[in-house]
Amino acid sequence: IKTGICFALTAGCAAAAGAQTGPDRTVLPIPEPKHPNSTVLDVRNAPFPPPRFEVKAPAGAPNVLIVLIDDFGFGQSSAFGGPIPMPTSERLANNGIKYNTFHTCALSSPTRAALLTGRNHHTNNTGSVMETATSFPGNTGQRPESVAPLAMMLRYNGYTTAAFGKSHETAAWEVSPSGPTDRWPTRSGFDKFYGFMGGETNQWAPAVYDGMVRVETPKDRNYHFMTDMTNQAINWIRSVKSLTPDRPFFIYFAPGATH
Repeated sequence: IKTGICFALTAGCAAAAGAQTGPDRTVLPIPEPKHPNSTVLDVRNAPFPPPRFEVKAPAGAPNVLIVLIDDFGFGQSSAFGGPIPMPTSERLANNGIKYNTFHTCALSSPTRAALLTGRNHHTNNTGSVMETATSFPGNTGQRPESVAPLAMMLRYNGYTTAAFGKSHETAAWEVSPSGPTDRWPTRSGFDKFYGFMGGETNQWAPAVYDGMVRVETPKDRNYHFMTDMTNQAINWIRSVKSLTPDRPFFIYFAPGATH
């Protein structure tokens, strides 16, 4: 039986509530404002151009980190009162939000598909793990276009997004250079992806993709993917925060361990 533990860390949760100001976010992507066409023929007489259109996250929007750990029971971590000491997880959880009614679907792909869309796993056509998908409705392994991924919704609202680690939401026959690539992480709302496709990989010699490009990992006896993906996530945060410090991020961090 597949079990899992998930918690989210949000930094800056004191986002102002109340009446919405700014663009209408009920329809995504947010349409560009329409400006009247200029009738001036001489560029020397042209008025100042309108401000550049840019979608920004609402004021006070938090950074969000979701950590999903495979095969790890809800009551095992000390962050949730369990017997296994996990001081770092405790610090993260104590400064964020603990979800104690998270619904797992007993399997990897269905749980992940539901988590990353907020929709029922059968609505995502993920009735089972991707490797056992069929042509029956609800189990085709192909998320329909009518289901919007969470990362896509956040990116359309001004977030920068990244996924690190295990991605088990793409049908096995779509994991190839031929595609289709519609359901790869970087085509599902994530600006950045560094991880492996499928249910598992060798953590000392993993099959790693950076975006949709297969990359080789170091031939180092001390190499482990858990350390690698963690360093990749840290470097990505430093990079985006140095370039766009006011832009919030959404990270989906899904280690292959302890699968």
